[in-house]
Amino acid sequence: MTTVTTSDYYEFNTSDTDEEPCTWTQNPTEVLVQTYIHSLIFVFGLIGNTLVVVTYVFYKRTKTMTDVYLFNVAVADLIFVVALPFIIYNEQNDWSMGSAACKILRFCYSINLYSGMLLLACVSIDRYIAIVQARRSFGTRSRALLYSRIICSVIWVFAMALTVPTLIYTKLFSGPNDDSVCELSFDKDETAKLVKILVPSLQMAVGFWLPFLIMVLCYSSILVTLLRAQSSQRHKAIRVVFAVVVVFIICHLPYNLALLQHTLSLFKERSCDTEQVKFTVLSMFRSVAYLHCCLNPVLYAFVGVKFRNHFRQIMVDVWCFSKRYIYNAHSSRNTVDT
Repeated sequence: MTTVTTSDYYEFNTSDTDEEPCTWTQNPTEVLVQTYIHSLIFVFGLIGNTLVVVTYVFYKRTKTMTDVYLFNVAVADLIFVVALPFIIYNEQNDWSMGSAACKILRFCYSINLYSGMLLLACVSIDRYIAIVQARRSFGTRSRALLYSRIICSVIWVFAMALTVPTLIYTKLFSGPNDDSVCELSFDKDETAKLVKILVPSLQMAVGFWLPFLIMVLCYSSILVTLLRAQSSQRHKAIRVVFAVVVVFIICHLPYNLALLQHTLSLFKERSCDTEQVKFTVLSMFRSVAYLHCCLNPVLYAFVGVKFRNHFRQIMVDVWCFSKRYIYNAHSSRNTVDT
């Protein structure tokens, strides 16, 4: 038995033994599969969230609290999606982009985790107020746009504050094979023990359990209200609410349970074989969690009729612009030939 150190949670050996720490190596097939999955997440996440941002900026505008929240969710997901190829590259290759880029990489992941989840919780609260407390909130929602922007600003500042430990202790250092590794690293044993518990605990508490609890409470009340309502759109609204909650649970619950088990066993001696299996499971569930960033546009934006109409208008405008560009290029070429 020996203490295991891996690149997933910090290259720091807290064991007093003289044995060499074992390192986690991914199977080539597993690396290939993850590369394809992450590439699909990158493509669909980039397209979907870009369309949401473009729609809100040039077509729909942000007129309600939900609009403001969804716009900020799309921005947070875009930050993560753009950083995703570099995150995957860092996990599989030698990091050669410098210390500043290393810190920015970790910052992008953390800022998306905290801000994105808290904003989704705000969406559920706003829907609860609009549906369950509709009569009471009718007079106050006229000032909702200002309130929502203030709330979003507070969330972004709060998320940045939570990423401070990550920014401070993320460093570029030499790995076991003399390659450059971009990971959290510590000089003191006490600091390592504190941050090893603090960072994943914050990720689980603020990045999953708090938003999850808020969403369950709000959407449960919404479902009860919808079941009592006599509306032709009731069944569709219920399906959407059910899909939002189920997708959130499927994407994030497995990874957070695995992360919790990993955090609880950080300072215990365990075998390399056990750690190999555990980090394979963590890596697989983390990929599932990444999937949520490209599902958010579908669940929260594209289900609306007005949003789909704006999306069609974007496609028409892109098609007209491309035809005009091709026509102008063709005309210019003919003029030069003449």
